[in-house]
Amino acid sequence: MRLCGSPHRISRSTIADVSALRVANRSIPTLTNLLELVGGRVPLLLEIKVDRNVRRLASSLRQALVDYGGPYGLMSFDPRIVRLIKTQMPDARRGLVIQDRLTPLRRRVAMRLADPHFIAVERAALAKPWVAYARAHLPVYSWTIRTAAERAQAEVHADALIWEDDGRSRA
Repeated sequence: MRLCGSPHRISRSTIADVSALRVANRSIPTLTNLLELVGGRVPLLLEIKVDRNVRRLASSLRQALVDYGGPYGLMSFDPRIVRLIKTQMPDARRGLVIQDRLTPLRRRVAMRLADPHFIAVERAALAKPWVAYARAHLPVYSWTIRTAAERAQAEVHADALIWEDDGRSRA
């Protein structure tokens, strides 16, 4: 809904259904098409959304990325997919996306299961002590940055910023 204004769920859609959707007046590329388009010229940070079949998704990711020559990182809110990436793609850089509302217990369990190379933390959580503790051990990315003021706040607590849209500040 946020990107295309459509209630379609990607996991329940065909390639034809997804191709009919538009983002900025362009069709949504498959991962293979995206990798061909980028051709390794810039680093990619791919967020993996998981609906159902986690194992099949990890296998498909591995197949799509096995011959890709450019730098990339994979991240997900779901620690199961991050763990599968670790086992099926051990050389892939992997991250766990963490929402501010996650309870401390769920966060610790997710971190232990995922064993990420980095975490991507919701901007609202950045000033919390657990983020500073985590940052002492691994890089912290922050999402979603939309304004210059958010950027200034996030740069103090994070190693990398994840921008909404094209990355240009709106204010």
